[in-house]
This record gives sequence, C-alpha cells and structure tokens, in this order.
Amino acid sequence: MQKSRELLKRYWGYDSFRPLQEEIVDSIIYGSDTLAILPTGGGKSICFQVPGMALDGLTLVISPLIALMQDQVDQLAKRGIKASMIRSGMSYREIDITLDNARFGGTKFLYTSPERLKTSLFLERFKEMNVSLIVIDEAHCISQWGHDFRPAYLEISSIKELHPECPLVAVTASATNQVQKDIIDQLTLKSPKIFKGSLSRSNLHYAAILSDNKLNSILNYCNNRIQESGIVYCQTRKSVKHVVQQLRAKKISAGFYHGGLNTDDRKYMMENWLNGNIHVMVATNAFGMGIDKPNVRYVLHYEVPSNIEAYYQEAGRAGRDEKSANAIIYWEPKDLDQLKDRLKYKFPPKDRIKQIYSSICNFLTIAIESGEGETFDLDIKRFASMFHFSISEIFYSLKVLENNSSLVFTEQSFHPTRLKIAIGQSALYKFQVGHDKVSSILMLLTRSYPGLFDRFITINESELSKRLKITFSDFREQLLYLEQYGVIDLSLQSNLPQITLLHGRYLESKLSIDQSIYEQKQQAEESKLNSLIKYIKTTSCRSVEISNYFNADSVICKVCDNCLENMSSTYTQKELYEIIPTLLPSNLDQLSNKLAVKESIVKKAIQHLILEELIIFNGENYQTTNS
Repeated sequence: MQKSRELLKRYWGYDSFRPLQEEIVDSIIYGSDTLAILPTGGGKSICFQVPGMALDGLTLVISPLIALMQDQVDQLAKRGIKASMIRSGMSYREIDITLDNARFGGTKFLYTSPERLKTSLFLERFKEMNVSLIVIDEAHCISQWGHDFRPAYLEISSIKELHPECPLVAVTASATNQVQKDIIDQLTLKSPKIFKGSLSRSNLHYAAILSDNKLNSILNYCNNRIQESGIVYCQTRKSVKHVVQQLRAKKISAGFYHGGLNTDDRKYMMENWLNGNIHVMVATNAFGMGIDKPNVRYVLHYEVPSNIEAYYQEAGRAGRDEKSANAIIYWEPKDLDQLKDRLKYKFPPKDRIKQIYSSICNFLTIAIESGEGETFDLDIKRFASMFHFSISEIFYSLKVLENNSSLVFTEQSFHPTRLKIAIGQSALYKFQVGHDKVSSILMLLTRSYPGLFDRFITINESELSKRLKITFSDFREQLLYLEQYGVIDLSLQSNLPQITLLHGRYLESKLSIDQSIYEQKQQAEESKLNSLIKYIKTTSCRSVEISNYFNADSVICKVCDNCLENMSSTYTQKELYEIIPTLLPSNLDQLSNKLAVKESIVKKAIQHLILEELIIFNGENYQTTNS
C-alpha cells in the first residue's frame, strides 16, 4: 500500500519494508485480527506503528515491560509522534491527565501494562477514546506455557468489547504451537491472519562450549577480538560486576548495564557502546530493549539462561547487519546443577508465600482491604533483614504472587523524576514574582519542557542542576518547595523494586493461591529447563534444535559448532559417543590416531562421556565405568 510506504519513509527513513512487514501492515489496515511472530530484530514495532499512523484514531499498545514501553514512547517522540504511557509508580493525577490527553486526541499511541486495564479509571476513559487499533505486544505472556506468563493478559480480550470494531494485533518474537493456540484462543482472535518469520539466521554461528574455566574463556575470546563490538550476558548484577572488572583488568574496553542503574549511567553506558567507545557490554537481561546496533559481532553467555526463548532473544542481538556473528554459551557442569537447584526454589511452599505476603504488607504499613491499585517501593534487602527471610525466597514468592494475579512485581525498576505544572500560566507568573528563590528553576523548566502545563514530563535532575549551577540536593530541595506550594505535581526518581497491589490487602488466611496455576507453571518451567539442557548437550545442528523447539521449519545451518565438527570428521559426535567406549582403555593421543580424527573433536566427545558417567580417567588412560 502506497500510504504505508510513504509513512515508513517519512517517519522511519526506510525506503522499503523487511520481509513480512508489509503483509502484516496491510492485514492490520484492512481490519483483520492479526498474529505476527517475528524473530528478535525482525522489526515487530513497525508492523503496528505504521498502521497506527495510517488509521485515524488512537492505538492502544499493551506491553508487560516498562523498559520496552519507555523505549518505544521515546523513539516515537523523536520522530514527532505523540505517544504516552501508563505504568507502575505513576500517581493517580498523572494517570488521570495521561488518559485525558488520550481521550481528547492529544495522543496517537497509548502504552500500558495489562494490569492497568482492569482499573475503573482506565475503563471509564477508554470507552470514550477514539480507538482504531489494539495491540498486544509480547503476546506469549498470555500463555501459561509461554516463558513469561502474566495472568493479567488473560483478561485483555474483555476490553475489545468496548471497541468491537477495532482489529486486535498480537505480536511476539517466538511461540511454540501450543503458545500460538493459546494466544488465538485467549484473545478470541476472529479468523486471524497469521504471519511467521523464519527463525533461521544463516549468518549467526551458535555454539555451546564446555569450559574448565568459563571466565577465562570469555576473557580470551574478547581479548582476541579487541576492536569488535559484543555483549556478555550474566544472570545477576553480582556476576556483571565481577566479569566487567576482569575484562577491564585485561585492558578490554567494557561497560556494564543492569536494572539498578540510574538514568545518567544508563544513558552514558548505552551511548558509549552504540558509538563504539565501549566495545563490550556486560549486562543482565535488562539490556536489550531498544538496542539498535547492527554490528554486534558476538553475544556470549557467562551464565546459562533458564529457557530457550530467553537465549534465542538475547543471542539474536548479534549480527543484525546480516554479516557473520557468534552466539556462544560457555558452561561448566555445575551450571546445569545450579539451574536444576534454582528450579526447586522457584516454587516455595504456599504457607511460606502467604507469610511473606503478609509481612511485606506490614513492612509497607498497608492496612487490611486497602492498597488496591497502589504502587509501593520495596527495599528487599532491608525487608529481608527485618523479617528474617532469604532474598531468594522473597523474590520467588513475589513471582508466584504475580502469577496468582495478587500483585505486579517490578524487579528491575528505575523511575526517573517526572513533574507537571499544576497551575495556569498567569498564576505561575504571580508565584514567580513573589518567590524569587525558585524563579530561575521555574524559568528553566518551562523553557526546557514546553509541554509541562499539559502532561507529566521526565526530567534529568543532574543535568538541570548543572545548568543552574547549584548542587543536586539544592535542586531537589527547590522541587519539593514547589510541590509543597502546589505549583507542581511531582514524582521523584527511585531505583527500588516495586510492587503494585491488584486487590486490597487480604488477611493471610484469606489469600488464596491458585493450585492449578502453581502446578502448571512448575511443569512448564521444568519442561523448558529440560529443553535448554538438551540444546546445550545436543550433537545435532543447533539452528534445527531451536526451530524444532518453536515448531518452525528448519534447515541445517552448516555453521554452528556441531555442524562444523560433524563436517570435519569422519564420524558425527553421536557416532563417536558409541565408538569411543569400544576402544578403551586408551589415552587421548591413541584415540585420535585410531579414529583418524582431530584431538579437539575427540576431546569434546570424551567430555560428554565423562559427564554422562560412561567413562572415567584413571590417571593414564580413559576406561569405561564398568571395566
């Protein structure tokens, strides 16, 4: 459609769509319910943003991730497109103003989390909005078999009744057949058009390397590619800190990124990585939203993620320029044991979960039957110390409570300072005349952010305090002064995790934890972990293994570690597993000569057989365990 291509060029600067994008855009514009499954980096957001611009009314985008929503709102704003979001941490007044702007045409794209859809305030305003499109981003969250199930997604279909003429669009990066069926059924999509992009990345070389010392393996890899751009993923902030320190000690240019960084640090790290001043970014999975860097030559995993969906998404950030790139998991046997142990702790006893829920409410001084829809900062370390719970059981209990639709838990949460002028321009002028000490800050705010009279704006306190040549604490003091006099509505920055209660506080005895959700989630997690372990240990093509997991068409890649080894050897790895025990006792040298195969290939097969406890090393030779 000509109009779509014109919009693509005008706002995004592209002359043409990527594969499947134009077909998806046309499907949406013509009013069809649509399910789009495009891999990471496949341009999912354009598939609904272009139709949103082509259609007359507002586009509602439902997303589970604050970072993703914030990034898309920021990107749209840079293109001159009016977009806003509703998220945890916003005051009632801030939400009220945001919804009013959407109702009266001041917003083209409204982003919100699924939990916000149930509030009476949202439903009342949503009825009156001129809505032309409803988008469900990260749609796999609607399925209990998806890798990030969110119960609130199950209620999304009910808002369609308020605007029955609007097409529903569900988008996700990956979904098994079971998850696809769940998406269609739960959203009650009507005769949906289904588009599935290929999961194959012919330029991406997958590998899973068993290492005696995975940190040294990563240090050596990065050191040998000193000028290339890459990402090293870790599972915890502690690991991020450790790995980045070791990289810097080797004089390797490395930055770090996790959910606890403030706005200035995030911006510094991201900008320096994007422009090449930092070559390696060491990060948790908080690093990923909005990355637009095509020349990432490698993505390494220092710690194994818990499922193939997460790995595929993170690995897919390499090689978006379609040039050769590597995606490597470095692992040690203890890593798989730790994943299995962690799974046991993910589902604490239900009585313990209820006790933690009640204790958190006491810690936050939330009265019985109060707190519905309110968001609270939660200092988990302080709470754990005061109430004698372990941090891990608090974390996993909150995850179960989230799946139980009791609350929303935002673990990686940094909320920058946001404010809005609460009085009219003439009243503001009179206030400035009578309060000289804050005249400069008001002048700077109104000149820097002209939209402050209409909506809440995110501000950078550090930058503004420097421009005023005052300290950060003095700047903060002046903001609080203005709030005290009712001149501004203010929401100060916080980097603590947050919880939002979806119901008024229950008595501990009245809190019900859904047994079926608890058990189904447990089964799903076990199934996903087993699939990940199978992927790590497989001797077949890794691209085929990933495609099979997602029930997608597969083609042997010929570039992953297993394909390359199988092609360079007379035997496949599976054949070596069967042949080597028949040649024992022997040492590595002898085995390599007998098989006429490179030592490195034989060594990998031996490592597998030792891990499976089929052979042992007696100090001189390898021998079978039953000999």
